[in-house]
Amino acid sequence: MEGHLNAVILAGGLGTRLRPLTDNTPKPLLPIKGKPILLHIIENLKKYGVKDIVLAVCFEADKIKDYFGDGSKFKVNVSYCIEKEPLGTGGAIKLASRDFSNRFIALNGDNLGDFDYDKMLNFHKKNNAKVTIALYPVEDVTQFGIADLDENRIRRFIEKPCIAEAPTNLNNAGAYIFEPEVMDSLPSGKCSIERDCFEKLAPKGEVFGFEHEGQWFPTDNIERYNLANKRWKSENR
Repeated sequence: MEGHLNAVILAGGLGTRLRPLTDNTPKPLLPIKGKPILLHIIENLKKYGVKDIVLAVCFEADKIKDYFGDGSKFKVNVSYCIEKEPLGTGGAIKLASRDFSNRFIALNGDNLGDFDYDKMLNFHKKNNAKVTIALYPVEDVTQFGIADLDENRIRRFIEKPCIAEAPTNLNNAGAYIFEPEVMDSLPSGKCSIERDCFEKLAPKGEVFGFEHEGQWFPTDNIERYNLANKRWKSENR
């Protein structure tokens, strides 16, 4: 990958919709094809040369730290941003990226995707974007936040629209590229990357949607987790 990119992975969720699987295991460590969700995500970053990774953790942070350590056994550099109380998606990304001076990747830690970060970064630079969001086509638009696009620019997301009102079938896949100055526009403390960033920047034409063409599976409830575990195709299998 051209240039040096850091990555932030949001890995602090409680996983309440995955109980009882998360009674004793934090959500990012739940296995898919015998390997933790978070490790699949890290290995995909490493494939594109992204090796400096900050894990934004909160719930059962010690178990995640015990598994990944400093990342050396996985040939990456892992550090941790520990939220003493949940900061929301925006607050967590802002805190975890506070030492970054360059554009960076951010990811939801409960989505499995084989994102092509080279293509995504080229798209981001070509469009002179402040934020690029990976989008993925879904069969049931009524279950997701669906992108309303003006060519490649994202106008807004429509949350769980009825089929007749869905402008596309493209869902926010939970992978982002940010320019560092975007974080300055976020309020301090708890905030939402969706409401406090995307919704504010989209009307200015600064948020772009990159259509991901590979695999993508959410794992945020039991049904979706089981589907991901059944269908995910790992390169290392």
